[in-house]
Parts: sequence; structure tokens; C-alpha cells
Amino acid sequence: MPSIPGHPALTEFGTTIFATMTQLALEKDAVNLGQGFPDTDGPPEVLEAAVEAIRSGRNQYPPGPGVPELRTAIAAHQQRFHGLEVDPAREVLVTVGATEAIAAAVLALVRPGDEVVTFEPYYDSYAATIALAGGVRRTSLLRFPDFAVDEESLRAAFSDRTRMVLLNTPHNPTGKVFTRTELELVARLAVEHDAWVVADEVYEHLLFDGRRHLPIAALPGMRERTLTISSGGKTFATTGWKVGWLTGPAQAVAAARGVKQYLTFVGSGPFQPAVAVGLGLPDAVFAGLASSMEAKRDRLVAGLRAAGFEVPVPEGGYFVLADAAPLGVRDAEAFCLELPDLVGVVGVPASAFHDDVDAAHTLVRFAFCKRDEVLDEACRRLAGLRRA
Repeated sequence: MPSIPGHPALTEFGTTIFATMTQLALEKDAVNLGQGFPDTDGPPEVLEAAVEAIRSGRNQYPPGPGVPELRTAIAAHQQRFHGLEVDPAREVLVTVGATEAIAAAVLALVRPGDEVVTFEPYYDSYAATIALAGGVRRTSLLRFPDFAVDEESLRAAFSDRTRMVLLNTPHNPTGKVFTRTELELVARLAVEHDAWVVADEVYEHLLFDGRRHLPIAALPGMRERTLTISSGGKTFATTGWKVGWLTGPAQAVAAARGVKQYLTFVGSGPFQPAVAVGLGLPDAVFAGLASSMEAKRDRLVAGLRAAGFEVPVPEGGYFVLADAAPLGVRDAEAFCLELPDLVGVVGVPASAFHDDVDAAHTLVRFAFCKRDEVLDEACRRLAGLRRA
């Protein structure tokens, strides 16, 4: 039998930590706060629209760029919420989730040897996709507990080989929302180095404490060099539907589509018109989704603090990073592997999102996008750490 070496660019990555920890949760019957998927359904209007699309026969290949009503809805959404004018015919591409949008953008724009700047910690697919493109990953560290951008570190990450900045706000796993000042710094450096910006904004509607999302594409001079990525999965609690998209300059969108057609060709046929319905829902629905998630955040933060963790309050998204050092933990990865046996809860070691693992040696990511009773049970179990 021929050998099965795997893709050489991916040898450093192996099985994702999410798969490992989810399997551990199943084996130990633990509360899974490791993987970021909600355990409740999204708005009923969105679900009913999907059912109607299936029943009406929209079950075959959709158009390559996405169904027209979704592309139109995405363009209308960008104008409605962010004041961005987008041509639905040439400047929108529907993808199989935001992860495919990221892959298509990076593979389309990055050549072997090009450098890609991103912030650390980072969503794990960023590193793998950069490696597949033959790019070189350069990172700037966001340090616990405030995760502020360090200008000196960020400037040092740029060089004459910088091709792209991969930005995520609201940020996974820290829950950070980049400030206007920080975004303006990223924008200046991108312009100085003539780099593309790929902005992963999947949590754009899940900001807390009165914050509002600011897309980097809305800053002066950035629209023509930014590909903006989002998704219906996080906003509408339909992560399994895998409906994502990217918007930006027509030529860059066309380049991403040229890659995307050889990744999945198309996908999520009957779910695309359903997400279009979701994007057109009243402002009150979006506000309600954010306030509901904010309450869940507060529930878990309080429980983690009561259990002895040091916990900064996330500004957006699905996740909280907690420092287990006050509990005597010195290795978060070992701690996470033991946690299901200790108290029956699963988290993810933040080192999985880092190049500099020492910067996250005692940090654990927990997801709060769960039912209140699940969060309460997790907090009850975690309280046992103080007694251990």
C-alpha cells in the first residue's frame, strides 16, 4: 500500500484541538464549553425560510457566486449596518462558511514566500491556510488580560514581503473588539506596505455593553484593499448550515471565486435564501441576539470567577479566556485534559491559538454560547475546583 504522508504544509497541525476536546466531552459525559457552537436554534423566521426553500425544490446546485437574493441581502446589510456600498453582482461571493471564505481569500492572494500578518492568539484555520498557500506567518501578540495592540510589535511584524493582514474583530478567542485607533494603525501599516486586509467579522452582531462594530473597510482608503468576511452561522445560531460570504473589490472577489470553485464549487443551497431572510430582519432582532449572548457571558464570567479563575470580561463574540494560574495551574493543556475527570467540564487550552505558547501557558478558552441551564451546570461543577 502506498504511504499516506498527508500534505507537507500541514504536518505541524495534526488533529484540531476542538475535535480532541469534543471527543473527550463525549467520552466523559462532560459539559462541553470547548467548541463554539450554540445549543439552541436561531430566529424562527430563518428556520421556516429554510424549510420552505427545501419544500419548494431549491435543493440542487445554487449559482457559483451565491443565490441572487442572498447576494442582494448581503449588499443591503453592508449598507444598512455599516454604510458600505457593495455591488451584489460583482463584489459579493457566498461561501461554505467563513472558513472557506478565509481559505479562498488567502489562497487567491498569497504566493509562496509572501508574509501574512495576524494577531496572536488566532483562530487555528488561519495558520493552516497560510501554510497551504506557502505563505509565512508573522504575528503580533495580544497579551492577557487587556489584549491591547502593541504598536511596536505590530510594526515589527511587517516587512517588504508583507502581502496581507488577517484581522479578526470581534476576536476569537479573546473576546476583544478592536478600537478605532487600533484599526487605524492596522490600516496605516497596510497602506504603507501595500498589503491586502482580510477582515474576519463573523461576530459583527455580537458586541456587548453598547459597543458597535466598525469594519476596517469603512475607514478612509481601505475599501479598495479589504476583503470583509462574515457568516450567518454565528449571528443566527445556524453554524451547521455553513453559509458565509466575502465582500470587497470586484477583482479580488473574482480571484477568491476562482479558488472557491475548486474547493467546494457551491454549497448550502436551501440555506442561502433562509440566511437572506435573516439579514433582512428588524434591528430589534439583532439587538436581542446580542443582549441574550451578553447575559450568557455575564453568567459564565461570574461562575468562572467564583471557581477561582482570573477572567477579563469579553467585549464580543462567543468566548472568554480565563487564567487558571490562581488555581495553581502551570500547564493549561494538561489541565484541560484533566478537567473532564476533575469536575466534568471541557475547555480548550489557549496555547492552541498561539505560536508563543508561553504567553498562554495557563489560559483556557470557554464558550458561553450555551443554554442558561448548561452554563449553570458548568459553573456548579467548576466550583468544585476550589474544593479539589
